[in-house]
Amino acid sequence: MRKSTFAVLASLVIWLTACAGGGDSSSGGQSGGTPTGAGPATQIVVTQQPAGAVAATAFTQQPRVELRNAASQLVASDSSTQVTVAITAASGTAGAVLSGTSSLTASAGVVTFSGLSIDLAGSNYSLTFTATGLSNGVSNSFTVSSSGGGGPITPDTPPASAVTFTVNSGQNVHAISRWIYGMNGVNWGSRPANLTLSRSGGNRLTCYNWENNASNAGTDWYNENDWAMGLPTDPVGYAATGLIDGDRTNNAASLITVPVAGYVAADHGHLGGAWPQYDVNQTANYLNVRFKQNVAKKGGAFTTTPSTSDDYVYQDEFVSFIKGKYPGGASDPNKPIFYSLDNEPDLWGGTHPRIRGDATGSNGQGPTYAEMLTRTKDFADAIKDVDANAIVFGPVNYGWAGFVNLQGASDAGGFGDFHTYYLQQLAAAEITYGHRLVDVLDVHWYPEATGGGVRITDDGYSAALVAARLQAPRSLWDPTYTETSWITSSGSSGGPIQLFPRMQAKINAHYPGTKIAVTEYYYGGGDHISGGIAQADVLGIFARENIFAATLWKLGSTQHSFIYGGFEMFRNYNGTNGSFGDTSIRADNSNVTNASVYASVDAANPSRMVLVCINKTASAQTAGIQVTHTVRFNTAEIYVLTGASSTPVKLADVPITLVNAFQYSMPAYSVTTIVLKP
Repeated sequence: MRKSTFAVLASLVIWLTACAGGGDSSSGGQSGGTPTGAGPATQIVVTQQPAGAVAATAFTQQPRVELRNAASQLVASDSSTQVTVAITAASGTAGAVLSGTSSLTASAGVVTFSGLSIDLAGSNYSLTFTATGLSNGVSNSFTVSSSGGGGPITPDTPPASAVTFTVNSGQNVHAISRWIYGMNGVNWGSRPANLTLSRSGGNRLTCYNWENNASNAGTDWYNENDWAMGLPTDPVGYAATGLIDGDRTNNAASLITVPVAGYVAADHGHLGGAWPQYDVNQTANYLNVRFKQNVAKKGGAFTTTPSTSDDYVYQDEFVSFIKGKYPGGASDPNKPIFYSLDNEPDLWGGTHPRIRGDATGSNGQGPTYAEMLTRTKDFADAIKDVDANAIVFGPVNYGWAGFVNLQGASDAGGFGDFHTYYLQQLAAAEITYGHRLVDVLDVHWYPEATGGGVRITDDGYSAALVAARLQAPRSLWDPTYTETSWITSSGSSGGPIQLFPRMQAKINAHYPGTKIAVTEYYYGGGDHISGGIAQADVLGIFARENIFAATLWKLGSTQHSFIYGGFEMFRNYNGTNGSFGDTSIRADNSNVTNASVYASVDAANPSRMVLVCINKTASAQTAGIQVTHTVRFNTAEIYVLTGASSTPVKLADVPITLVNAFQYSMPAYSVTTIVLKP
């Protein structure tokens, strides 16, 4: 059974009522009543106050603000300023979360928010509205009350079953990050549908030259420079813009890589016979001839047509190019552009030996802690200087040894655990620089767990491998599970891995507010039901454990059909983009070895609850499901993923005759998405 991570008394009906205070507290405040004037805007004025909501439900009256000039006139010509709303610091109840779309761009000087809600009861709440260069607007104070009736319905007891799933919509309530349903190199128009994030990453990006699209393959392919990321005739930054254009068309976010190592490729290798094929070391003085120096800050005016004849490539100029091409992209609520600080730096010595001091072999020097900190600060600050709204991911470690000691960095003995050091130093850097440099602690996770002596990332499906694959997601969270891997057998983990609680504890201790991302992962079994089950299990864990972003990296040579099915159980279970809810709630499970369960509601629609139930055994299992919620459900829509089909299949609805309690028989080796309806 999962232990509650925090208590949220949101199972009672919560109402928002505006308290007495200055400003217009009526439901009016239409912009039509405000005199208009010339810009620029200098202030934000709240013209409609928040009022009336049920727990985890949007305010019945959403706030509206106007952008006004110094004469308090509406600046109707402003349709570009972005306004962000947040709970005012030290107001209301500590730990309360504001959910909904919190950043919007003005239209004719007006911003009307929608879908905002608060999860914890308390008094003296207020909302603060901010925009760059404008004085803040603050709402009237209001109370989030636990009175008013309509509390949670006491459920009946479901029939005795093999496993019991207990769901409570008033506990462990938090918004699910939209960005956990991602993939590296999304092929839009193909399975899986309705993804939310695409990443441009991998080893080649370490030496990607945005000015001419050249890159170096490193040891992935003979250490050659070539045109795999784009031709010299392609537009500048094509590896990034090609991705972003497709993502934005599909209302998805983009994560692009900013190289931070010392060099990027200067040429496209043997294209047109310009240079010898394969290793750049065939060229005398190759580091100066075949590469350009990679520099964080230009220190001069930016251009969208950078010179390709000088010796330098500037990454702040790259960010400026992206910002100019996609205005407001860094803060778009649905399709933002995020920035990643390179790729797997702990492996640079092996993946990019030619720029790491080894001219002939594959044993270059890996970075030290000190080098990583310097490069992180230089390049992250360069990004933030150009776009203060940018969200930056780092350090993009490849795996366990990278987290622990930066793959045996030469100065690891003097500093200890790498993530601890990284977070401590970045917390100190925020004070020095005056702003946060890295927003997201980003790692890659290819499980080292084995079954029958085979790593689960393999696409085989022997009985031993399937059993290990289905349990492997537990290493992301479970304090009672110890996988079979070199990580646990070496004593490095000190017992169960508990990856996310381990990372979160370090964040809480050393740099609170840092988010977590997993931008490469793969659990194997691409064309087997065990792969689909593991994929669905991992997505549920991402949602429950409050992970900020995640992108699958497909390994192996399969069609990955069941992996796609696992995604679709959360993002397209009915073939029309039916999705898991946007708010995670508590779901306890009596047997985490044999089953998993995840639960959600929609912040704007408390009458819709979606569960994902997983049977990790070779036999059908009955699940007794009990739901504590403010709405009585009468019907359960059922969609299943089994070994018979890699796409979700709708089964007959299950009538719920007891009060928010019923029994469901989960097929053998299956994922079931259950949509509960009144």
